[in-house]
Amino acid sequence: QLQASGGGLVQPGGSLTLSCAASGLSLRRSAIGWFRQAPGKGREGISCEGSSSGGTYYADSVKGRFTISRDNAKNTVYLQMNNLTPGDTAIYYCATRRYPGDACFPFDFASWGQGTQVTVSS
Repeated sequence: QLQASGGGLVQPGGSLTLSCAASGLSLRRSAIGWFRQAPGKGREGISCEGSSSGGTYYADSVKGRFTISRDNAKNTVYLQMNNLTPGDTAIYYCATRRYPGDACFPFDFASWGQGTQVTVSS
């Protein structure tokens, strides 16, 4: 199971780095997806590593501001978030891709853990 951490309260324009750590699972060969869910909304795929193309998908809402990286030695994947806006306020989750491909929908991912709250407010 995965555990997202690193959330918190940040002012607009600020940055946060979220971590996704795994227990009992090696992330070295797993493609990871980051999702978020704002109050009253569905879970949205914002950044997903593809297993077919080898590339990384970024939703238009975060493109150019968010970046996935990984440290396989620490079995951890990160989501660097820059220039945050109130629209980024949500609970953020990470998960492993369970079906080969490049889609970034919750259905394509598994091993969900508890998310981490990100609040962007002045």
